[in-house]
This record gives sequence, C-alpha cells and structure tokens, in this order.
Amino acid sequence: MKVAIVDYRTGNLHSVEKSFRRVAGDLGGIDVRLASCPEDILAADRIVLPGVGAFAACRNALAESGLRDPVEHSAMARKVPLFGICVGMQLLATIGLEAAETPGFGWIPGRVEKIRPDDASLKIPHMGWNDLTASRPHPLLDGISPGTDVYFVHSYHFVPDDRRDAIARADYGGELVAAIASGNIAGVQFHPEKSQKAGLAIIRNFLTWTPG
Repeated sequence: MKVAIVDYRTGNLHSVEKSFRRVAGDLGGIDVRLASCPEDILAADRIVLPGVGAFAACRNALAESGLRDPVEHSAMARKVPLFGICVGMQLLATIGLEAAETPGFGWIPGRVEKIRPDDASLKIPHMGWNDLTASRPHPLLDGISPGTDVYFVHSYHFVPDDRRDAIARADYGGELVAAIASGNIAGVQFHPEKSQKAGLAIIRNFLTWTPG
C-alpha cells in the first residue's frame, strides 16, 4: 500500500509523516511518503491532506502547488480513501467563511464558520484537549471509547449540510463537528498526530479502512 501525505508546504507535515510511519511500521507493507508531485498522488492507495492556518491560504497553496487536480481525480474519480486533517478537513467543504467567502472543494457539502461558544468566557481559538464523542458508528472510530480526549487548535469549524456526514463531535460552549465522513472521503478537525494513543488508533483505522 502507498500512502501519500500531500506536501503543499502547509500543515504539520513531518509530525503527520512520523505518526503515519509509526502506525505503518506496526502494520507492515505500507509505504508512507510526503508527496510533492502529481505522480506520487496518482499512484497512491491512500491520501492524507493536512492543513494549518487560514482556509483561503491553504486552498490557494494547494492550487499553486499543482496538486489539487491529482488529489481531486484520485478522491473523486478513482475513489481513493482521503483523510483531511484540521484545515485539510475544512477544505472538503463547499465554502469557507474566514475573512471572506472562499470556495472549498465541495466534496462533503457544508460551510466552515467561526466558532461562537454560548459561554462568552471561552477563548477562541479552541485550543487543547477535548472529549470526542461518536455521533454515529464509523470504522474510523473503531476502538475509540466515549469521552476519549483528542487535541484541537482551531477558530473555525465545519458545519455539514447533511448531519449524517458528522461522525464525531466535541463540546466547546456548544457542539462542534470533530470528524466527518462520506463515502471514501473523511476528515478530522483535531490533530491525530498530537493526540497520542487515540490519534494513532484513528490513523490505524484509516489505513485499514475499506469504504463501503
């Protein structure tokens, strides 16, 4: 199996790579590499789309890298499993509302909106450990117990058009979507590479996932 971590100069690339390599080493037979050329993405059996920073900046960086089209072809035409992390998950939405309206990829319909906690004392960004709760069963969450802590850093959150696309949530002065999935495409708002045992379990689930 070949796993391509999309290298478009954004996201915690080396931390993500290290975590995926650690899990891949336990599973065996998996080649994990940073992919900065279309050929590596088009040859991949799994694609990881990281992202850190502003929605528009990440979207533009991916387009300018020349990697957006091969990622889209792989995910949408070849149906390769794709896993978005943080802003990489947000880019899957139809539109982002950070600073200005910016088109997303629309692979999982929805909007990326600013977090507005009910409790005004809660700070933005939402940063640190928070409980993860499954919204519905999904293979990516296999073995993840209710209330498991994962690590978040974000000021905006994904609001899917179809609530069934939300597979996990967290509470921060109101419900936040923590993980989404539709067909062969999935994403998490938190950082699995920073979420210790739980994060490694979710990475393992992605690498062994066969979308139905």
